[in-house]
Amino acid sequence: MSTHDRLIGAAMLKRLRRSRGWSLAGTARALADVAAQLGQPFDASTASVQRTVARWESSTAPVVPGDRYELLLAHLYAQDSHGQASLGPGSDFAELLEALGHFGASEARLSELRTLLVRTTTDAGVELLALLGPSTQSALSAALVNPSRLDEALLTSLHASVAHVNAQVGSIPFVRLQLLLAPVIESCRRLLVMPIPSELLPGLQLISAQAYTLAGRFAFETCDDDASRTLYQAATDAATSLGVPWRRAVVHMSHALVTLYSKPGLHAAKTLIDAAVRDARIGESITIRARTHALQAEIAARAGARKQAKAALSLAWYDMDQDRTDDPAISSFSPAHLRGFEGVTSLYVGDAAEAHDFFARSAQALAAPREQVQRAIVAADQALARIRLGDPQSAAELLHGCIDATSRTGGRVAAIRLRHARRDLRPWRREGFVADLDDHLVETLGG
Repeated sequence: MSTHDRLIGAAMLKRLRRSRGWSLAGTARALADVAAQLGQPFDASTASVQRTVARWESSTAPVVPGDRYELLLAHLYAQDSHGQASLGPGSDFAELLEALGHFGASEARLSELRTLLVRTTTDAGVELLALLGPSTQSALSAALVNPSRLDEALLTSLHASVAHVNAQVGSIPFVRLQLLLAPVIESCRRLLVMPIPSELLPGLQLISAQAYTLAGRFAFETCDDDASRTLYQAATDAATSLGVPWRRAVVHMSHALVTLYSKPGLHAAKTLIDAAVRDARIGESITIRARTHALQAEIAARAGARKQAKAALSLAWYDMDQDRTDDPAISSFSPAHLRGFEGVTSLYVGDAAEAHDFFARSAQALAAPREQVQRAIVAADQALARIRLGDPQSAAELLHGCIDATSRTGGRVAAIRLRHARRDLRPWRREGFVADLDDHLVETLGG
């Protein structure tokens, strides 16, 4: 963090303050009000806080806002000048995060503030368009009335809004994520049947495919399987129209995973996975190809086809070991994720001890907020491996953490895997550690 960077941050904070029409003293009073609302009232006087604000905005030697003030500023600028929640691109909140970045705040800290304010917004049940940002809301309203007003800038904002929602998976319950995504889903649905400029259609189709896929997963997670199927069909249609095979493979994979848990048998999920593999093999993303082979291995393992499962895993690792520098989806699948699939394969057609080690390594690596849902799934499978290894008490200890994680996210797959592990604990149902687990399960997830 250079002095030049701090000066840019200071200038941005001053510009934000002045855009609200606040004096230094007015900003100090606003911060004190926010602190009181959060149950953290100031001991310092208004004059003292005013001097602190002035030091942040110094044009010669600006002082970095402390952690507490960062939080208060985030809450302060998460609402626009009319008191409405506004967190998206172009909002004062987005500009504040940029300013704090110039002051040296890490990406992890900025992500933490963003997640906290999104969670607070959804807790309060405020305007669903908050993540779209003020300029996006206005531009979108105009485009829905007159589709010729659609432009690249609006598509970029819609894409960023979908990415914002996707980034909150694991931090916010699925039922709230579903609500946050609803405005984008409705906008895509309406725009796709309008006569928009032809050069913008591929961009809209891409956003629609991504948004519908996410929404299909969210509908599944909230146990609305009919809506989920409809949304996945819409995602498939959008990805097909886009004409990019690996994009459609992504839709098929997500659809296959929810189908695995919402339809009896393996046939329907296998059909989707096979379609994903076909698309991935002619697509540009080696990473997506690896992921399709990993899913193919899981389906084969669940069917008891050991040879086919091992062959698919070998293909997945072969793909992952390729040069993926220019891969368009390099961050969508990692060795940690693949080790989880190795664990599932070993659990069904291999050795439980080997499966446990794969799960342990995978869970340890899945540390990011976005990966917490997958981590809970892997941990539940790890507990299942411990049961099969004759260590039920240790398995129960692991499942307590799975219960808490599942409660935070509302993840349906994690809950299914958790209950599967609990069924395998029936021989020890009279033991105290199982009774404790059942109490936790009932209190937290309702049984």
